[in-house]
Amino acid sequence: MERGQSAAPSSLEIKVVSPRRSDNVVHPGGQPPETTTPRRSFSDYSPLKRWVSWLVPSIVVANIVVFVVTMFVNDCPKNSDTCFGRFLGRLSFQPFKENPLLGPSSTTLEKMGALDAQRVVHQHQGWRLISCMWLHAGVFHVLANMLSLVFIGIRLEQEFGFVRIGFLYLMSGFGGSLLSALFIQYGISVGASGALFGLLGSMLSELISNWTMYVNKLAALLTLLFIIIINLAVGILPHVDNFAHIGGFVSGFLLGFLFLIRPQFKWFTQRNAPPGHVSTPVKSKHKTYQYVLWVLSLILLIVGYTLGLVTLFRGVNLNNHCSWCHYLSCVPTSKWNCKSQNIYCLVICCTSFLCILTSALIFDR
Repeated sequence: MERGQSAAPSSLEIKVVSPRRSDNVVHPGGQPPETTTPRRSFSDYSPLKRWVSWLVPSIVVANIVVFVVTMFVNDCPKNSDTCFGRFLGRLSFQPFKENPLLGPSSTTLEKMGALDAQRVVHQHQGWRLISCMWLHAGVFHVLANMLSLVFIGIRLEQEFGFVRIGFLYLMSGFGGSLLSALFIQYGISVGASGALFGLLGSMLSELISNWTMYVNKLAALLTLLFIIIINLAVGILPHVDNFAHIGGFVSGFLLGFLFLIRPQFKWFTQRNAPPGHVSTPVKSKHKTYQYVLWVLSLILLIVGYTLGLVTLFRGVNLNNHCSWCHYLSCVPTSKWNCKSQNIYCLVICCTSFLCILTSALIFDR
């Protein structure tokens, strides 16, 4: 007699199905057992989408290409007999005394689109507020900024996508250039660190806005603040455009409240809960303080950019209205003076282990 078959003929046949975990079921004969999907716990769900980073590497490549083109246009052997690295031919660098960062002349940088407040105001070349972000004064300059961008930007793009990070990068760089042009009326300025400081500022505002979602809150906050303070302190040295750093940082800080806001965790739990999971009902997608910060940041950005542009194109020199503000960009000492015509935007956190540590702490949820 076969297992599962009754001794007397019957219209109903009973089969015993091999037991599975949490599935001791008896099925009528002739009907195949229903396939059941294993129950998933909430920990199996990943509500925070991660993007593939392609924009930040593209920006890095673009900056390097622009630097090579700038060196080609510079053509040092044509204008000087003391070029550094003459074996590079047309790509050789200006004499070390002229440009210690191993790069082109200030004339070439100005020709390629360096920020020059006089040209912006009197010759209506407002495009220089953007073009200067893609120029660098030398090999050391471009390497420092691009390494910083790789460490900071890739993680941000993976978390928030290329649209938000790309817009934040450009608008932060624009804000840095705007503040720089309002205070540095003579001389030129180049570099991407205004935009990089914007990314640092956005990391700080994102941490504040989404405070409840983080595990290592205090460690991430203190490390990030330390990096920001160190880099802003470097801005008091000559040849460094700290106004671009400050303008980029403030712009990125405010933009972070607009574009890097996360829904509250309970809302994620309610929306992405697996079948059978009971979660606390949440009506609002964001918390009240997130809405308040969003509105305040939007107002400050609109007012700040509008007033800044109006003031700039009217030819106002803000140094005449703030007698101490110039110390924010350079503090004169017995070792150097602050009367420099060539200003570089340089961020140094790229070579520090702290950048990697901060990214790990902030994005560890």
